[in-house]
Amino acid sequence: MDVSTFYALFSATCFTLVGLWWTVVQKHEAWLRTEHGRRDAGGIYLAFLLPALMGLFAQVGGTENPVVWRVSFVVVALIGCWSTLRLLQRSRADGDSGLFARHRWIAAAIYFVIAVLGVAPEIVEPLGITPLQAEATLLILLVALAHWLVWEFMTHAETEPGSDSRAGI
Repeated sequence: MDVSTFYALFSATCFTLVGLWWTVVQKHEAWLRTEHGRRDAGGIYLAFLLPALMGLFAQVGGTENPVVWRVSFVVVALIGCWSTLRLLQRSRADGDSGLFARHRWIAAAIYFVIAVLGVAPEIVEPLGITPLQAEATLLILLVALAHWLVWEFMTHAETEPGSDSRAGI
């Protein structure tokens, strides 16, 4: 696996998804009129943006200068973990009941593992893969979860008649 090519394509794809998401949000301005809608739209934005940033940092550091990707992955993953847990807490406090809302902790756990691998990349040696390959696998899982988040946001029933906030996020 050429990790440089993977991360180049991965980052470009994630940044494209960020742009597509904002196009969708622009067509549904009502989502931004409520706290729930802004929170959920922003959560989806971060679900694509943070993996894109990690992909860029992986390209900058690569295998030649692993300190760059390791530090950046730890910092970005901690931001992702914190923001995900914050969204989870707010969703539960609001009584959101969507499947992803109940299992958002999975994304937080993946972010946590990404941070751990940034601190101690040698823990993947028994798997016979490089740390950047392990991180790539985790980033793929994050993007898959982000797609689940978008699906739930776009298809979940409204919380109350005439409301534009989405309950399942």
